[in-house]
Amino acid sequence: MAAASWLFRGLCFRFRDQNPEVAVGGVFISPAALAVRGGQTAMAAVAVNPAALVVAAENRQPQREMVPNLDNQRRQIENGESGRKRPLRAGESWFLVEQRWYKQWEVYVQGVDQDSSTFPGCINNAALFEDQINWRLKKGLVEGKDYVLLPAAAWHYLVSWYGLEHGQPPIERKVVNLPSFHKVEVYPIELLLVQHGDMDTPHTAQFSRTDSLGLVLRTAREQFQVDPKEDTRLWSKNSIGSLYRLCDIHITVRDAGLESGQVVIMETRNRDGTWPSTQLHAVNNNMSEKDEDFKGQPGICGLTNLGNTCFMNSALQCLSNVPQLTEYFLNNRYLEELNFRNPLGMKGEIAEAYADLVKQAWSGHHRSIVPHVFKTKVGHFASQFLGYQQHDAQELLSFLLDGLHEDLNRVKKKEYVELCDAAGRPDQEVAQEAWQNHKRRNDSVIVDTFHGLFKSTLVCPDCGNVSVTFDPFCYLSVPLPVSHKRVLEVFFIPMDPRRKPEQHRLVVPKKGKISDLCVALSKHTGISPERMMVADVFSHRFYKLYQLEEALSTILDRDDIFVYEVSGRIEAIEGSREDIVVPVYLRERTPARDYNNSYYGLMLFGHPLLVSVPRDRFSWEGLYNILMYRLSRYVTKPNSDDEDDGDEKGDDEEEEDKDDMPGPSTRASLRDPEPEQAGPSSGVTSRCPFLLDNCLGTSQWPPRRRRKQLFTLQTVNSNGTSDRTNSPEEVHAQPYIAIDWEPEMKKRYYDEAEAEGYVKHECVGYVLKKAPVRLQECIELFTTVETLEKENPWYCPSCKQHQLATKKLDLWMLPEVLIIHLKRFSYTKFSREKLDTLVQFPIRDLDFSEFVIKPQNEAAPELYKYDLIAVSNHYGGMRDGHYTTFACNKDSGQWHYFDDNSVSPVNENQIESKAAYVLFYQRQDVVRRLQSQPGSSGPPASSACGSPPNSEFMDVN
Repeated sequence: MAAASWLFRGLCFRFRDQNPEVAVGGVFISPAALAVRGGQTAMAAVAVNPAALVVAAENRQPQREMVPNLDNQRRQIENGESGRKRPLRAGESWFLVEQRWYKQWEVYVQGVDQDSSTFPGCINNAALFEDQINWRLKKGLVEGKDYVLLPAAAWHYLVSWYGLEHGQPPIERKVVNLPSFHKVEVYPIELLLVQHGDMDTPHTAQFSRTDSLGLVLRTAREQFQVDPKEDTRLWSKNSIGSLYRLCDIHITVRDAGLESGQVVIMETRNRDGTWPSTQLHAVNNNMSEKDEDFKGQPGICGLTNLGNTCFMNSALQCLSNVPQLTEYFLNNRYLEELNFRNPLGMKGEIAEAYADLVKQAWSGHHRSIVPHVFKTKVGHFASQFLGYQQHDAQELLSFLLDGLHEDLNRVKKKEYVELCDAAGRPDQEVAQEAWQNHKRRNDSVIVDTFHGLFKSTLVCPDCGNVSVTFDPFCYLSVPLPVSHKRVLEVFFIPMDPRRKPEQHRLVVPKKGKISDLCVALSKHTGISPERMMVADVFSHRFYKLYQLEEALSTILDRDDIFVYEVSGRIEAIEGSREDIVVPVYLRERTPARDYNNSYYGLMLFGHPLLVSVPRDRFSWEGLYNILMYRLSRYVTKPNSDDEDDGDEKGDDEEEEDKDDMPGPSTRASLRDPEPEQAGPSSGVTSRCPFLLDNCLGTSQWPPRRRRKQLFTLQTVNSNGTSDRTNSPEEVHAQPYIAIDWEPEMKKRYYDEAEAEGYVKHECVGYVLKKAPVRLQECIELFTTVETLEKENPWYCPSCKQHQLATKKLDLWMLPEVLIIHLKRFSYTKFSREKLDTLVQFPIRDLDFSEFVIKPQNEAAPELYKYDLIAVSNHYGGMRDGHYTTFACNKDSGQWHYFDDNSVSPVNENQIESKAAYVLFYQRQDVVRRLQSQPGSSGPPASSACGSPPNSEFMDVN
C-alpha cells in the first residue's frame, strides 16, 4: 500500500501498513515510541526538544511492533476484558474521552481506505473542561453525547498509540458501588483542606466517594508539607460550624458523610504530645509560662488528681511503664490496628485517649498532665467509673486492658469457636488448640504482651469425671495466706452497777459463732457465757440482738458490740422461774420547735440497757427501783428535802418505801396474768409468753404522782418511740421500756461524764501479729486444689447435674508481662476487710519454673524469670484510701514514686511494703530483646531498673 502523508502541527504523518508514523527531519517514528511521560506525550516532547527524535528513531523497530493493526485496535478498545463494553467493577478507574475524538477514531479504525483525513490525532479533551488552568469539568456533561468512558487498560492503549494533547490531565474517575448497580463517578467530591492553625487558606482537592480518608490525610500532609515524623488527624466541619473527628481513616469518603464544598481540617500534634484542639478545654493545658520550655526525662510525669482519681492515676502510671506497650503507642503502630467496628470495643476512643496520655507523658515537656479527657472517655464506656467516687485500681486496670484489646483487635470479624474438652488427649495438643482458638478471635498487642494460659482441672465428687480445659488469662489474682482468727473489740456491761463498762479486745475464729465470742470474753471476765447477751448498738438503740448460734461473720469491724451480763433471757419460757430481760432506752424531753411550746419531743441518749427483772418484782414500782439500782453509779438518789409533800400517805406509801431499797427483792408481784403469746417486735426478735402491758396494768408509770420521781417509764417499740399501733404485729410485740427524763431532773441527778466512762481491759493492748509471707506462697496457694462454692457449682456432663467439684488451676504458658494482683480486699455477705499482710516479692529474678507445668526449655531459663517494673500501692482501709505507684523508667532504669502529680526518685529498698497491691513483672528474655533493638535507649541489662543517687532519694514509708 502506498504511504499517504499528513501534516499535523509541523509534524508529518504518513500511513503505511495501516500504522501512522511521524517524520521530523526525514526520520519516521511510530506513535508507540511517543509514550506518555509525566502527564504529557513524547510527541509534545519532540516538539519542544527535536533531539529526542534521535533516541526515538533508534528504538523505532521494537516500538512499532507493539502497535497492533487497526482491526486489533478496535477489538481491544471495544471488546474483550480491556474493552469499554465490559461490566463495571467497584473501585476500579475509568477515563473520560471526548465524544467527537472517539467518533473520529472509530471512523479511522473501521474505514477501508485509510487516508490523512480520518486520522484522529492526539486525544484532545479540551471541550470537556471549563478552563485550561484548573482543568475543572464542565457541569452537565452527558455520557454518549459529550464523552465516552473507557476502562484503564483501554485508555492506556489509546494514549500509547495516539498520545494525549500537551498539558491536558487525564480525566480519571472511580466506579462506585450503589445499592443496586455500579456507576462511574464523573463528578467527584471537592473538599476544602485547611490546617488547624491556618483556616483562611483552603486547598481544593477532588476525591472519589470510594477513596479512603487515609488518602485525604495523605493528600493534606503532602499539600501542607508535614514532616513524616509528626502526628496528624482530621476533623470535618459541617454547615453549622460543628466539628467532628474523622477517626477511622480506613472508611471511605462516602461512609464518612463528606460532601462537596465541606471543610476538612488537618490537625498536627504539638511537640509536648497534646493536640491544639484540646488546649481550649484543658486548664491552661496544665502548663504555666515557666513550663512552656520545660524539658525533662520522658515518662517522669505526674497525673493530676481530679477528685478521688488516684486509683486511675496509679493504674495508668503502671501501664505507661510497660516498655513494649509504650513503644507501640509512641511509634504510632496502633494507628493501623485501630478497630472502629468491633461491637465489643469502644470505637477506638479508649485506645486513642490512652495514646494521647502516653505521648504527653513521654514527650518530656510536662511535669504533670490533667487526664480529664481520658477520665471522661472511661466514664462514658463504663458507667461504674462515672463521677468522682473512689474505686479499685485493679478493676480499672482490668477494664482498661480489655478496652485496649478490643479497640486494637486485629480480628475484624470474630468467628464462632466451639470450646472443646481434653477428652483424654495430651495436654500439649489441647493447649495448642485452645491458644489457637483464642488467637482466632483475639489478636492484639494486649494479647501479645499480657495474655497467658491456665490449665483448669475439675473433678466430679460423685462419679470422678475429670474435665481439663485450657483458658487464657490477662493477670493473676492470687490470694494471701490469711489467719483463721479475727480481733473484735467489744464493751462488757456487768450487772454490778458499781463496775464501769469494760472494753475488751477478743481473738475469735473468723468462721465462729456468737457463742465463741462469749466464751472468749468469759476467760477475761470470769462470767459464764450463759449469762451474756450480745447486741449491736447504733444511735442509742439496739440495732440487733444476736442469738448464740448466729455466725460471727454477721458482725462488721465497724459495729459497736455490747455484751451484757444478764440473769435471765428475753424469750421467757412459760412456767420458768428465770428472770426476764427487758431492753431499756434512755430518753430526754426537749421543747418542740413550735412557738407555743405546747408539747415536748423525746430524744434518745446514752447507751441502752438490758435489765434482768425477777418475775416476782415485775411491776412498775419494782421496775423503777431496779432501774434506780442499775443506774446508781451515775444517777444520784434524791434526798428527803427533794420529796414532795403529798396529801395521801398510808400503807401503800410504806410499801413504796420498802421498794426503794436497791437490789433484788423477793416480794410477790402484784398480779399473775394469764400467759399471752407476743408477736415479733420491730427490728429485734423477742417473744414473751406474757405482755408487759398485761403484767404492769398500764403502758405508762406513774399514772398519778404521790411523791417525787426522777423519771417516768413508758413502753415503746424497738425504735424507741411510743407509737406501737402502726401494724397488728406491732400491737402484739414485746415492748421495750423507755426511761423519760425531764431536762431539769436530768441536769440535777444524771452524771453524763460518769455514764459514758469505761475502763480498758489489759487485753486491749493485744495486737494480732501477722508474719510476712513470700510471693511464692501466694502463688502456691493460687495453684492448690479448692472446692467450688455453693453459689458457683459445676455441671458434670457425666452425672448430668451440678456438682461442688474440686478445682485446680495450673500455669501452662506465661506472658511477656505478668500482672499479679494481690487479693487484699475480702468481701463476704456480712463483712469487708483489707489484709495488710506484708508480702515479700523480689525485684529481680522471680522464678516461675517450679509453677509452670508445660515441658520447659532448659536451655532458656530466662523464659521463666521475671524482673519487677511497676507496683500499684494502696494505703488505708476499706472505706477510704490512697493509691500511688512505684515504676522503673524504661529509658533511665531508675525507680520513681508517683503520687498523683508528684514524682520523686526512690531507692529499691523502699518498694516492698504492706501497701503493695498490683505487681508488674517483665520476662527477662523480653528485656534483653528490647535492649538489643536498634535505637533502644534503655539501660544495659546489668543495670536495668537501677537506683538514682542516694542524695535524691525520697522516703515514702
